[in-house]
Amino acid sequence: MKAAVWYGVKDVRVEEVAEPVVTTGKVKVKVEWGGICGSDLHAYLGGLSMETHPITGKKPPLTLGHEFSGTIVEVAEDVTSHKVGERVAIEPLIFCGKCYACKRGYYNQCAHVGFVGLNSDGGFAEYVIVEENMVHALPDNVSFEEGALVEPTAVSFYAVRESKLRAGDPVAIFGAGPIGLLALLSAKAAGATQLIVVDVSLERLEKAKELGATATIDGSRDDIVETILELTNGGVSVAYECAGVQATMTNAVASVRQGGQVMSIAVFSKPVEVDMGQILFKAADITSTLAYRHVFPEVIEMIATGRLDVKPIITKKINLSDVVEEGFNQLITDKKQAKILVRPAGDL
Repeated sequence: MKAAVWYGVKDVRVEEVAEPVVTTGKVKVKVEWGGICGSDLHAYLGGLSMETHPITGKKPPLTLGHEFSGTIVEVAEDVTSHKVGERVAIEPLIFCGKCYACKRGYYNQCAHVGFVGLNSDGGFAEYVIVEENMVHALPDNVSFEEGALVEPTAVSFYAVRESKLRAGDPVAIFGAGPIGLLALLSAKAAGATQLIVVDVSLERLEKAKELGATATIDGSRDDIVETILELTNGGVSVAYECAGVQATMTNAVASVRQGGQVMSIAVFSKPVEVDMGQILFKAADITSTLAYRHVFPEVIEMIATGRLDVKPIITKKINLSDVVEEGFNQLITDKKQAKILVRPAGDL
């Protein structure tokens, strides 16, 4: 079968690999659509760990892709919760089930947490093998394209649900990439009344307006904080940091009101400084979430009932053979792209 395999920095090859075989406790899925995540782009540009993962026993070269949906084509004899023909989305977290965090239900904070597609072969392939507990059924009215967006939506949905947001609150979202846009949709669904989005890309700000932002601010301006304070009469209740750089963290801290919260969702490539004097004076919180836990069913239900319309996040669909030029490289150069979906089998 065809798969997009990571070998090294800027070295992803679409090649023929052996079709995977079902083993005990596993499910085989024919992948319909996979989304390119910022983590995939980071792997393409910056690399992956070359160490063997302690749970999967795998190391590169590996097939990328952890945001995907598909159809079950085979299950192991001991798998009873899912059946052949079922339409599914995959929750790709890998965890041990034995460490301090796992035993308390915090499997997203496992001491050895990993991801299908980063620590084992993933969904940029015609077929993939996953654990039974990673599989979530999709209702008939949820498309495979929407199913591929369940995973990134879960990241933002979980962060919003874990935040201090209450219906009627104003919020600011720093960064209008896919996670920021999905945070916008999730905060809107949770009842935020003012939804202020900040980004340096005017194209992404236009997309934010389409999705319901009540105000957008060019991230290159010098008066971002002052504008937010004026719009909200003193600051936002929650600032969602979805960019992962010093400037946005600094502005997020300065933009929250007394008793407010900075919720960090982004992955930071290097340490940042935080003005603890401001945090102290405002009695504000600064916190973060890692991925998600126990929310896939709710996210799927929110999509199925129309409470979360994730379809506008999709800006392009490509074939697997074009994943490098039309996928990774396009996301690097074209800032109007949000979520690019990849079709592993057949042509569009």
